[in-house]
Amino acid sequence: MKIVIVGCGKIGSKIVASLVEEGHDVVAVDNTPAVLDSITNIYDVMTVCGSGTDCDTLQEAGVATAQLLIAVTASDEFNMLCCYLSRKMGARHTIARIRNPEYNLDSLVFLKQQLNLSVIINPEMYAAREMYNILKMPSAVKIESFSGRNFEIIEVFIGEGSALDGLKLMDIRSRFKEKFLVSVVKRDDGVYIPDGNFVLRQGDKIGLTGESGEILKVMRAIGLERKQARNIMILGGSRIAYYLAVQLISSGHRVKIIENDPARCDELSELLPKAVIINGDGAQQEILEEEGLATTDAFVALTGMDEENILISVFVSGMHVPKVIAKVNRSELASMANNLGIDTVISPKTIVADRVVQYARALENSLGSNIETLYKIMDDKAEVLEFNVRSDFKGVNIPLKDLRLKENTLLVGIIRNRKSILPTGNDFIAEGDRVVVVTKCRLNDLSDILR
Repeated sequence: MKIVIVGCGKIGSKIVASLVEEGHDVVAVDNTPAVLDSITNIYDVMTVCGSGTDCDTLQEAGVATAQLLIAVTASDEFNMLCCYLSRKMGARHTIARIRNPEYNLDSLVFLKQQLNLSVIINPEMYAAREMYNILKMPSAVKIESFSGRNFEIIEVFIGEGSALDGLKLMDIRSRFKEKFLVSVVKRDDGVYIPDGNFVLRQGDKIGLTGESGEILKVMRAIGLERKQARNIMILGGSRIAYYLAVQLISSGHRVKIIENDPARCDELSELLPKAVIINGDGAQQEILEEEGLATTDAFVALTGMDEENILISVFVSGMHVPKVIAKVNRSELASMANNLGIDTVISPKTIVADRVVQYARALENSLGSNIETLYKIMDDKAEVLEFNVRSDFKGVNIPLKDLRLKENTLLVGIIRNRKSILPTGNDFIAEGDRVVVVTKCRLNDLSDILR
C-alpha cells in the first residue's frame, strides 16, 4: 500500500520505520534535507524535500495515488491543511496529528467532519492515558484494554516468592479460582507464546489476559496487588503532564508538577487550579526531597530529555518510591532504562506508530474480519489484536479444538454480547464476536490465524 508521511521528526521517523517493517511503499516528505538523508541511510523509501502544503511537493510525492497520507509535523494547523489538500488531490485516507489542548472534543469532531479526516492522533494524550491506567494499577508495567475496557492484557513481572514461580501453566486453573490466562512470556531476550507445559520463573515478564475484574483478583491472589497511587509527583510541565494531571485530578488524586520555566508554571496554574505547581529544577535532588518525594506514591518523569528522565527515575527508584514511570522515546535508551530497574517506560512515538499500523492493516483488510485494536507488547516483540468477526470467516461456529492455528499464535479471548469468554477447546467463534489474539506473527485479518 502506498503511504505518504509528511513530517519526519521523532514521531514521523518512527511511523516510517513501522510502516516499512510492515512492507508498505512509503514516501517521506520533509523540508529539511538532513532529516531526509538520515531516513534514506536507514530505510529503503522515496523522499521528497519540500512543504507538505505545497501542491507541487504533494504531487511529486504521489498523493493522487496514495492510499493513506499521514501529516505529523509540529504544527496542528499545517497538518490539517496538508490533509485537506491531499484529499482534494486524490489521497484516499488521511491522518493528522492534532495535539493542542485548546481543541476540545467538539472542535475535533467538527474538524474531522469538515476536513474529511480519517483519523486524528494526539501522541501526548495517548501517552497520558496509558500512564493514567498504570497509575490505577501500579503493579502493572503495561495495560491494554479491549471492547470498551471489559477485557484487558497487562504486563507484570514475576517477583521473588511469587505464587507463579515454578508453576506449570496447565496447573494454573487448578491452583487459582480466578479466570485468567498467561498468554505471553518474555524471558531474557526471548518472547514465547506458551503452551500448557511451559514453566514460569522468577524474573519473567508475563502477559495476563482476562476480564478487568478478574485481573484485579488475580493480582491479589499472586501477591502483586498494590494500592492505587494517590500522591503523584510529575517532573516537567509538558502537554503530557497537563493531560495526565487533568485525568488524575478528576479521579481525586493529588498532583504536584515541578517545572523549570516560570512562564509555563503560570500557564499550568491557570489551567490546573487544583494541582500544586512548583517552579524549580527537578534534576536537583534537594528540590525533589523538599517537595515531599519520601511521601510520594508515584513519580512520573516527563522532561524533554530521555537521558534526564532515566537518570532521575533511577534516583527516585532508589528512594523507594512505589511506582516510577519514565517517558523515553529512543528505543535503545528504553531498553537501557529497563536494565537500570525502571520497569515502566512510556514512548509516545511508539504508541502513535502502533495506532497508525493498526489503521493501515485495517485498510488492507478485505476478508471475513476487521482489526479493531492492535497493540505491540513485550517490548514490541509480540502483538495483541482484537478482530470483529464477520460471517465469511472460515472458522465460524467450529469448535476451537478443531481449528488449526498457526504457530506462535494464541486465541486468548472472545467477547460476545459484552460478555468475555476465556476460550477452551469446546468454545467457538460466532459471527459478531470480537476475538482477541496474541501472536508473534503478522496478522492482517482473523483468517490469518489459520494454517
